[in-house]
Amino acid sequence: MRRKLKWLIPLLILLVLAGGFLIYTGNYYHADGAAMAALDPNPTVTVSRTDYGWHFDGPGEEAALIFYPGAKVEAAAYAPFLRLLAERGMDACLVEMPFRLAFLGMNRADRVMAEHGYDRWYIGGHSLGGAVAAICAANRGDRLSGLVLCAAYPTRPLDEHLRVISLYGSEDGVISADRLLESYTYVPKYYNEYEIPGGNHAQFGNYGPQKGDGEASVSAAEQQRIAADKILLWSELP
Repeated sequence: MRRKLKWLIPLLILLVLAGGFLIYTGNYYHADGAAMAALDPNPTVTVSRTDYGWHFDGPGEEAALIFYPGAKVEAAAYAPFLRLLAERGMDACLVEMPFRLAFLGMNRADRVMAEHGYDRWYIGGHSLGGAVAAICAANRGDRLSGLVLCAAYPTRPLDEHLRVISLYGSEDGVISADRLLESYTYVPKYYNEYEIPGGNHAQFGNYGPQKGDGEASVSAAEQQRIAADKILLWSELP
């Protein structure tokens, strides 16, 4: 009996932990109707389903952004934002993550870069996805032209020559102001930051209100347009 208990108790603990994890990750933010519609191709942007997620192929041919979604957010929620970038010259690769947690697929950028032949690669993400993208960038600075942080911040030192842009909404109620300030010790000299007036945390994607977030005074479409403007202008800087 004791021998059975020795392996039965750890097994039960493992099953409880696994069940708790599945319950936690199964409760996630879903892409809304506008996001799903943005996955349809239009005359300007071809949207292709890939083994890593989605590829938004617009008129640009030289540069692309690899994008990591926020935690517990359906990846498709970022389709309107990324299609907007692709329409205006920066193609985008939207990466799906295991259980919608970017740290479980941190190295998926390698798969994306192996699949496409762009001259300039940028990596970025939203919230936890941005923090994980920053870790990825810290390990691949020589292969990347820049890092795009949407309501996110780095948690370790970045290559001094890496170009970084940080975007967040003035009404963001999720991001930690203290940790954002602490992250300044990790950023390189080519660091740009912009606060989007009236924007909040969730509206970089299209998945509805997020718990703990502030109320935005601009639409998600407007917040994403401003963010795209800043990213494209920043990417063209010498």
